[in-house]
Amino acid sequence: MEEQDNKEKLLKGAEELFMRFGVRSITMDDIARHLGISKKTIYQHFADKDDVVVSVAKSRLEKQRQQFEKATAESKNSVEEMVKLSYCIKENMRDTNPSVLFDMQKYHQRAWNVWLEFKHKFIRQSVMQSLKRGMEEGYFRSDINTDILVIMRLEVVQMAFDNMVFPRDQFNLAEVQTHLFDHFVHGILTDKGKKLYQKYKETNAVELSNP
Repeated sequence: MEEQDNKEKLLKGAEELFMRFGVRSITMDDIARHLGISKKTIYQHFADKDDVVVSVAKSRLEKQRQQFEKATAESKNSVEEMVKLSYCIKENMRDTNPSVLFDMQKYHQRAWNVWLEFKHKFIRQSVMQSLKRGMEEGYFRSDINTDILVIMRLEVVQMAFDNMVFPRDQFNLAEVQTHLFDHFVHGILTDKGKKLYQKYKETNAVELSNP
């Protein structure tokens, strides 16, 4: 149990550094210094930096998966689900360095593949299920092409991380992702869906400001 706890602490410390400074600039020495341990201790749990990056990616995406599934399970309808998901996205992106995806794609192929699998399996399936649920409930437009919108949503999520599209010195990642998600939702809502969406957003805003 202690060994597992130590590994979790290592992952948490590495994740903090990656999210703050990006993946490429962080070394094993940096992680060791940040945690106040020796590099030898890290190598007892991980083969190399690439192994650390892969493990952090898996851990972070698993937490996101659990959050999204919880939001979906606790939502009474598709509109409430969208509102809850928007807050999940904002929370997850608040401490995420936009360069993380680029660093993984260029320097850590195994971690990049972990993200691609999450994107093309979990996110794709979740978006498709949400769209169908909303259409059945009458809150989402019945004339939308779900296959097209799912692909669009997947690519927009990744596009927000692109420094060429949204320069980091001009845009905040959490704000970009939240705006893009809100735009996506408004594009699929029916009139009654829009009214309910606004009602839920206002209710959630009050609850969040008065915990």
